[in-house]
Amino acid sequence: MYRRVNQYYREKYGCKVYKLAIDGGFTCPNRDGTLDTRGCVFCSGDGSGAFAAGVGPGVRQQLEQAKALVRDKNRDGKYIAYFQAYTNTYAPVERLRQLYTQAMEPEDIVGLAIGTRPDCLQPEIVALLEELNRVKPISVELGLQTIHESSIAYIRRGYENSVYLDGVNRLKDAGLEVVTHVILGLPGETAQMCAETTRFAVAAGTDGLKFHLLHVLKGTDLEKDYLAGQFPCLTLEEYGDYLKHCLREVPADVTVHRITGDGAKRDLVAPAWSGDKKRVLNYLNRLLAPLEAEHGNKASD
Repeated sequence: MYRRVNQYYREKYGCKVYKLAIDGGFTCPNRDGTLDTRGCVFCSGDGSGAFAAGVGPGVRQQLEQAKALVRDKNRDGKYIAYFQAYTNTYAPVERLRQLYTQAMEPEDIVGLAIGTRPDCLQPEIVALLEELNRVKPISVELGLQTIHESSIAYIRRGYENSVYLDGVNRLKDAGLEVVTHVILGLPGETAQMCAETTRFAVAAGTDGLKFHLLHVLKGTDLEKDYLAGQFPCLTLEEYGDYLKHCLREVPADVTVHRITGDGAKRDLVAPAWSGDKKRVLNYLNRLLAPLEAEHGNKASD
């Protein structure tokens, strides 16, 4: 029913490709006072970049450090440089050019992935991405998370759904690949509501989807609400049911890049089961096998 990212990368690059998370030293309009200073309610102090090599070293050094961690597993030696932490188009265009170009220079880097917000895609930035996309493929990851107004307000997303639609349209017109992030398990959201968000992203023209479990991390405003008993986290079985509802909305030409998301264990507050990645993926693989049978995919998130 849907295509996994490993299959997609093998079709596109002819081999298995690993992503290398790097930190470009960005901030976010939800943190620097432009929209807010608190960040999104679920966002940790590292701006969702817990697995990046670290902002201290330069881009090239971060890439080498990240390669060292997966080199034994990556026999083909091909990588995608992933600007992950905070909002990675939120800077003057010349700074972005410098960072992106540095990341693209190594021969074994076959492409870039850039995580950002759809309200941080000024025309000159989209033009830069279009230019660099002619050198090596670039995918832009947009944090939609949800389309439901009560949830948008609660998580402090800071932009309307129409801004996401406009961002997708302009990126697609520029020939860029778009990947959309969706969170499952936001307070008050049902499986059907999550499926509606997925359907919205697919209809908008996203090329890929990343599904994330709502997990509570230390030091976030979400932690305060969770500890105050304001909402429960999903069980593993509930998460699997939510995920099935969403994946039924995903056509075969849309790539599923992730079926769950996990924070650093040292910061995880809840749900505890999400810290056992092997168990979670084994369960989800068995659960989703009927949906994947048509394409013969195997989960690898």
